[in-house]
Amino acid sequence: MRLKDKKPKVLMTKVGHDGHDRGVKLLSTILRDAGMEVVYLGTHQTPEAIIAAAIQEDVDIVGISFLGGDHLRYTPKLVKLMKQRGLHGVPLIAGGIIPRQDIPILKEQGVAEVFVPGMPISQIVSFIREKTA
Repeated sequence: MRLKDKKPKVLMTKVGHDGHDRGVKLLSTILRDAGMEVVYLGTHQTPEAIIAAAIQEDVDIVGISFLGGDHLRYTPKLVKLMKQRGLHGVPLIAGGIIPRQDIPILKEQGVAEVFVPGMPISQIVSFIREKTA
C-alpha cells in the first residue's frame, strides 16, 4: 500500500474481448481531473496482465469496466489472482453495463463496489477517496 499522503493511484481497464472503452476512458479522465493518478491499461486485457500491472504500478485500487456480459466470468478470476499475489488490501471496483441482479453476486465474489450508468460521478470519486484514505 502506498503512503496515504499521496494522491490515490487507480488502475482502470477492460478485461477479455470487450473493446467498448468510451466510458472507462471518460471516467479515467474524470478521476485525473479529481486529482487522482490513473493508470489506464486499455482494452482486451487478461486477468493475469491486470494483476501484474496492479502490482508493478503499486496501485491503491483496481477498476474494471464491463460491457460485454463477462463480469461474472472474469471477476472470480481477478479476485483469486489478487489474493494469490498479495493484493488483499487493494479494492476491486467494477462498472459499466451490469444487470442490477448481478451486483450482489459480484459483491459476494469480492468486488468492493459496482457502479452502473446513471450513478453520480461524485459517488465514484468519493468511494475511491474513502477506500484509499
